[in-house]
Amino acid sequence: MSDKQLLNVTDGSTLGNIEIAPEVIEVIAGIAVSEVAGVASMRGNFASGVAERLGGKKNHGKGVKVELTENGVLIDAYVVMDYGISIPDTAQKIQDNTRQALKNMTALDINEINVHIVGVQMETGKEEEVEVEEL
Repeated sequence: MSDKQLLNVTDGSTLGNIEIAPEVIEVIAGIAVSEVAGVASMRGNFASGVAERLGGKKNHGKGVKVELTENGVLIDAYVVMDYGISIPDTAQKIQDNTRQALKNMTALDINEINVHIVGVQMETGKEEEVEVEEL
């Protein structure tokens, strides 16, 4: 476990250290992003998509990248939006919801939450009604 980068959280306690793995932050952020109305799905790689379909196990960290830098914690969320929603408003809600969820669960202050819109999901299953004039 020494080769993995962990985030050390200190609260002034003398009982010991608290370390949070970046994967935990990815899962919390992924759930927070997917809760926002207007988010159709999150982008994952091919392997995670196949594993999710075959195994039935949902990858909650899919579409979220966490970087621990000297400047702090940086989060990149890659999302597919629903058609017809306001992208700037929804992106702001994604940032707010993610920041609040991480603050509540880990007491971390996040430096950046970057939202990358990688697609738009059109409505499926809805048939368009076409008026036909009789001659």
